[in-house]
Amino acid sequence: MKFRNFILIISISFILSGCQTIKEKSDSVAEKENKNYGKFVGKEINELKMELGKPTEDFIGEKGNKIFLFKSKKYGISCERKFEVNQNNIIISFTSSGCI
Repeated sequence: MKFRNFILIISISFILSGCQTIKEKSDSVAEKENKNYGKFVGKEINELKMELGKPTEDFIGEKGNKIFLFKSKKYGISCERKFEVNQNNIIISFTSSGCI
């Protein structure tokens, strides 16, 4: 019975440490993504288009600003980068989802 409990505790420890490692890696990727594309905030949309090309979609958001979406896939996982642009064609915000 003690051996079974020991194995159970060891197994749980490995699972929990594995989850922490995955979280750390995903946080690192998100930080890199924000650093890389966050540099466009405050700049004109033309600079972004020169870097990423034509957006997959563009539309007017609920605040009246233009939204440019750049979608891609890597390892079968969808990535979406969204840039909000004001009336002066200046990027005012950036978000990403699923990008690895």
